[in-house]
Formats: sequence, structure tokens, C-alpha cells
Amino acid sequence: MVHRVRLFAILRERAGSDAVDVELPAGATVGDALDALAAQHPALATALDSLSVVMAVNRAYAEPRTVLADGDELALIPPVSGGAGGPHARVTEEPLSAERLTALVSTDGTGAIVTFHGTTRQVDRLEYEAYLPMAEERIAAILEDLLAGHEIEGIAAEHRVGPVPLREPSVIVAVAAAHRGPAFEAAREAIDRIKAETPIWKREVEGDDATWVEGTPPRP
Repeated sequence: MVHRVRLFAILRERAGSDAVDVELPAGATVGDALDALAAQHPALATALDSLSVVMAVNRAYAEPRTVLADGDELALIPPVSGGAGGPHARVTEEPLSAERLTALVSTDGTGAIVTFHGTTRQVDRLEYEAYLPMAEERIAAILEDLLAGHEIEGIAAEHRVGPVPLREPSVIVAVAAAHRGPAFEAAREAIDRIKAETPIWKREVEGDDATWVEGTPPRP
């Protein structure tokens, strides 16, 4: 079987492509795919050794022992940089609007709305890259967890990709609740989990210099 492996951020740069093909026998595992990839693409071997890379199969985090089926979509995930009708989750190239998210989460029973803005600081811009379908699905799952686990009435989050200039927000979380305590708690947990679990990477750009921001292995 020939499997296409999608690459992001520093791995994409090392390979010079956003996807590479590996040939595997029937019954091969995710670990076999990593070994084959390192053998076939020396430019990636060092990165695979030095980074805590996680594999995803069909947009879900996978273990090395996971067996691959014909047609499965694989992705290499390097360390990540770190409403009333249900949670709203979106990953977009468009500028973000806190006012719009606030309107999405507000209800007649809302007594407190907490918003968190993560903004670009100290550099000319940040450049974000994401495994888009999985990132949006992961954020939505996080918000569903929080809506069920906290006394809140609405929650929404949006994350930007592409260039985000100095002082502009790259991520906004909005939480509505009857009381401020649960709203603050859910907003804090939301941004912490989005940063820890979502396959989104950022690169700091200052003048002609660009550096990928080191992160941690994504938490399944």
C-alpha cells in the first residue's frame, strides 16, 4: 500500500513538500510508517529524532501500534506552538472579532461574559499554520467538553492562520455564564487546552528573520 503522509511547519520545510508518499505492506502500523519515512527521506530523519512528533490518522491522534488501512490519511504533527446553539469553533485566515463571538454566546440568562484575546507582541508578525480540518474539529471537541463540564451557557473560539500583525489577535475565546466564576474558569481551560491539543504552529517574523516557536508534543 502507498500512503500519503501530510507534513506541517518545520517538517514541511525540511522535506520541501507538504506531503510525501511511503510504501508499506498490508497490516503496517503507524510506527512502521515513521520508520519508512525516516529511511526514505534523510532530511526528515533528524527532525523525527529531535522532535516529539505525534501521528494522526484520519484527523485523530494515533499510537505507534495503530494499524493502517488502505486509504487512511496520515499526518505528522510536530510540537504545537503551544453560542447558544452549541459551541462555535472556527479556524480562519480572516481577522477575528470579539464582538461577533460575544453575540454568539450571549443568552437571556447571561450574567457574565469573559473573553480572552491572544495577540501578537514584540515581533513584526506571527505566521500561523494549521492542519485545518483536524484543528477545527479538535477545538470543537474541547468546547463541547467545557460546555458539558462547567456551568456555562455558551462558548466560542476562533483561531487565525496565516500572517497576524503586531497587536492583532490570533485567537479569541468567549464564554457566557450566569455568574463570573464559571465563565473565568471555562475561558482559562479553553485557551490552555487549545494551545496544548490543537495542531497549530506559529513562526515569529522580525524583519528578514523567521523562527518556528518551540512547543510541546500535542496532548491526545
